[in-house]
Amino acid sequence: MKAAAFAYERPSDLKAALALMAGARGSTRIIAGGQSLGPMLNLRLVRPELLVDIAGLAELKQVDRGGDELVIGACVTHADIEDGRIPDVTRGAMRRVAASIAYRAVRNRGTIGGSLSHADPAADWVCALPALGAKIRLRSTRGLRELAIEDFITGALESALQEAEIVEAVRVPVMRPAARWGYVKACRKPGEFAHAIAAVLIDPESTGARVVVGAIAAPPIVLHDAAPLFGGRVTADFHRQFDARIADAMLAKAGVTNAADRHIHVAVLRRAIAEAAA
Repeated sequence: MKAAAFAYERPSDLKAALALMAGARGSTRIIAGGQSLGPMLNLRLVRPELLVDIAGLAELKQVDRGGDELVIGACVTHADIEDGRIPDVTRGAMRRVAASIAYRAVRNRGTIGGSLSHADPAADWVCALPALGAKIRLRSTRGLRELAIEDFITGALESALQEAEIVEAVRVPVMRPAARWGYVKACRKPGEFAHAIAAVLIDPESTGARVVVGAIAAPPIVLHDAAPLFGGRVTADFHRQFDARIADAMLAKAGVTNAADRHIHVAVLRRAIAEAAA
């Protein structure tokens, strides 16, 4: 099956792209790498009347290190991050996440902004970026909005994007020297969609821990203060303090009713915590 007929525009700059979207009559979709939207078009799961191609917009490929954060343009590809073509403020965490996304052909084309816009609950950036404390910058002709990633993802394949609004950039904080990172996902084979994801950022010096559990039929579970999973206080022995029973109860409360599914998620979370401790 092939896509239904649509109009196609390839604007020369961001201002023109936003104007096209604001003035469009009928349904409009943005395309950059096309790794998610392309198959959806061919299967006719989406039938936009206008497709706006932003892959060539230089403004969306810029990367800027300022102060205690890195601003990554929405059209930066997974491969750009994997290969170290942008500054690394996460001590290798984002490079490892990028390298685990699908296959190299997908990483060469797929973009960080496109992945977030698609809002697949099993997507790597959807799960990893909340654990890193990242924020997302949204742009339209009405102006600029910024949200925490966990507030941007509102459901499975649902986001807080408003009409004629696009993802402009992602803001990632510099990782503290004492912070420890773990990211694990369970897939039937490499490159396939995950059926369990866990991301953890733990800082024993500040006794802080942020945990994200993803690949559930809902937005990822984000614990800004995950100390209860470690007996109420995060210490240097946090991997030995992890309480699987509390994690299981957290998942049940979040709506993961199947005990076998909870077991897989808890096992993946335990592995992510062990990775952070290694």
